[in-house]
Amino acid sequence: MGAITSAVIAVVAVLLGWITIEIACKPCLQQGREAIDRNLNPDYDPDDDDVRAPLNPHPSPAPSASSTTVKSV
Repeated sequence: MGAITSAVIAVVAVLLGWITIEIACKPCLQQGREAIDRNLNPDYDPDDDDVRAPLNPHPSPAPSASSTTVKSV
C-alpha cells in the first residue's frame, strides 16, 4: 500500500509542477508554440505577413500637370 501511495503522490507532484510552469511561463510558451506551428505549416509563406510599418508613411502627392506654372520670356 505504501508503494501505491508514493506513486500517486509522485504523479500528483509532477502534474502540479507542470501546471505551475504552464501558468508561470504562458506568454513565452504561447509565442514558442505559435512559431513552431508556423514553421511546421507547409502553407505558411513569410512574404505574406502584414508589414507593421509602411516604408513611406507620409507619401508626398505627385505634382499634376495643371498645377505647375511655366514662365515664358
